[in-house]
Amino acid sequence: MSKLDKDQVLTDFTAAYEKANGKPPEIVENNGWYSIDGGKNKRLAQLADEAKTLTGQAHSAPKKSAPKKNVASKKRTTETAKSAGLSAKALWMKRLEETRSYSRLPRGMQSER
Repeated sequence: MSKLDKDQVLTDFTAAYEKANGKPPEIVENNGWYSIDGGKNKRLAQLADEAKTLTGQAHSAPKKSAPKKNVASKKRTTETAKSAGLSAKALWMKRLEETRSYSRLPRGMQSER
């Protein structure tokens, strides 16, 4: 984590805010928290993120998708459950058997093996 320069962040935020809203923000500092125009208090890192968002420099992090084999497995299990008429308990037991995970049935729902 990098150290943020308070003066630089406030200058950048003020410039971005003024460009976006047409007026300079009213910034009140209180113990490391900053209130913008009487709104909620925010940390310096949040102001840096908002400045990037206001100037259009913000980039979103790539979203991680679920492994495709699990999605296919869920579809198969759901299709099987619909056609076989399984109960919720039986459906979960079957799903847990098909996937490799540390998941288990809730307490009190023991398998019928």
